[in-house]
Amino acid sequence: MKIFTYTTLIREHHLDGFGHVNNATYLQLFEEARWEVITQGGYSWEDVQKERRGPVILDLSVQFMKELRVREKIRIETSCTSYERVVAELEQKIWNEANELCTVGRFKFALFDLEKRKLLKPTERWLKALGL
Repeated sequence: MKIFTYTTLIREHHLDGFGHVNNATYLQLFEEARWEVITQGGYSWEDVQKERRGPVILDLSVQFMKELRVREKIRIETSCTSYERVVAELEQKIWNEANELCTVGRFKFALFDLEKRKLLKPTERWLKALGL
C-alpha cells in the first residue's frame, strides 16, 4: 500500500463561525489531495474529460479528532486500502504541524463512465494512478 502526501495551509476562507475549519471544507481538502494523487500518477483532469471516465465517491465517513486552525500547515496522507471488483476503499489522514492526527476520512469510490453513467472495472492506467 503506497502512501501519498499532500501538504497545504489552512486559510481564512476555510473557517466557520467557531474559528476552526468547517466540516464541509474537510471534504474539499480531501478531494484536493485525491486529485493530486491521481494527477501525479498520470491521470489528470484533462484525461478524465478526454476519456469520459473518472473517480466517483460512493460512500464516506469522516472522524474528527482535533480541530484545524487558521494558518496551520497540514499534511494529508492518502492510501488506497483495497480494490474489490469495481469498488475501492481509500483512507485519508490529516496531520497538523505537531504531527498529531486530526482527522480520518474513509471513502468508497470507483471509476465511473461519464457517458454510460455506470461503474467500470479499473484499468491498468487507473490502478497505476492510485499507486496499485
